[in-house]
Amino acid sequence: MRIALLTEGGYPYVRGESALWCDRLLRGLDGHEFAVYALSRSARQEESGWCRLPPNVALVRTAPLWGPGPAVGGARGLACGPYGRREKRRFREHFAALAEAVCGTDGLTDRFATGLYGLAELAAERGGLATALRSESAVRILESACRAPGALPAAHAAQVSDLLAVTERLERALRPLSLDWYGQRGEDPGLSVADLCHAVGAGPAALPGLLAKRAFGVPLLISEYGVRLREHYLTSALGAVARGVAGAPVRALLASFQRRLAREAYAQAQVITPGNAHARRWQERCGADSARLRTVYPGMDSAPFDAVGERAADLPPSASPQPAGEPTLVWVGTSSPAKDLGTLLHAFAGVHEELPTARLRIVETGGRADTVPGARADGLGVSADGRGGRADG
Repeated sequence: MRIALLTEGGYPYVRGESALWCDRLLRGLDGHEFAVYALSRSARQEESGWCRLPPNVALVRTAPLWGPGPAVGGARGLACGPYGRREKRRFREHFAALAEAVCGTDGLTDRFATGLYGLAELAAERGGLATALRSESAVRILESACRAPGALPAAHAAQVSDLLAVTERLERALRPLSLDWYGQRGEDPGLSVADLCHAVGAGPAALPGLLAKRAFGVPLLISEYGVRLREHYLTSALGAVARGVAGAPVRALLASFQRRLAREAYAQAQVITPGNAHARRWQERCGADSARLRTVYPGMDSAPFDAVGERAADLPPSASPQPAGEPTLVWVGTSSPAKDLGTLLHAFAGVHEELPTARLRIVETGGRADTVPGARADGLGVSADGRGGRADG
């Protein structure tokens, strides 16, 4: 079987949780041939290089979701010239449909799909969308949708700077529509010959899978351990507080776009595999059909963490060594804002009240044990290991 693995901000660039999971998947399915189609999020990520690829990866194609975009040839038409009159009319029609759905209420899901696939067809025929999506016409179309009756309250308050920021971010998010990954041009058949598209997330990484299904009937599988929409909510809100750059209209419109895209991805996927019950609930709230959901918990080799234990000298004064056989909960991951460790500690506080000898062990795979939130950890029997250093709260 020829499987196209579609990623965003992960494999093969980084060695975080998503990349580790992808690597285990590819090596565990060594009887199948994989092609990796990766979207990068930053120059720093690309400069970090790739991890060591297993032998069953036959092809890697990459494209950036940052900066001005690749030159023509890596992505068709990202530097293309102005559209003709017919193309301009088609662009206005399709982008207006997408903008109305992004700015409007939940009853406009069909308009989003109409606009999305209309833009994809235009990109395939004309050679790209970047010039049009960054044009004054796109800004005016978005402004009109924001001012229309029934638009989101935050959208009504959008200023010119907000509209410019949103159109810029939409151009980047929609770059997969302009890529040469679909076999329409050149000798590379791309996704047209894949037997399955496996998207890691329902964000921009799912767009190539949506187009491959629509054009060639390639089945789409979506796996999510961190729901892309939830990550967007957390990172945009925290980033706005930290930097003070993204106003409420920008955050509301981009969140609406991500929500619409997730709904469309879930609607088109044959199977959706959340990595836990929390991700499953988010997917169901975003419109995923429960009949297509198959929870697949991520496996992990526990051997590297066997040495994580307790020493009496390391415990806070209020804690005592854990008796043998008492319950222990283990969390493994990076302490990024999207992981919401604060909520984990709040939940464990309730467990600790009922079972004072219970322990929560946090294994920080990024090597930064000092970043584990400490406000609620004190006295809860929480031990944190940074794969080389440890800190107790």
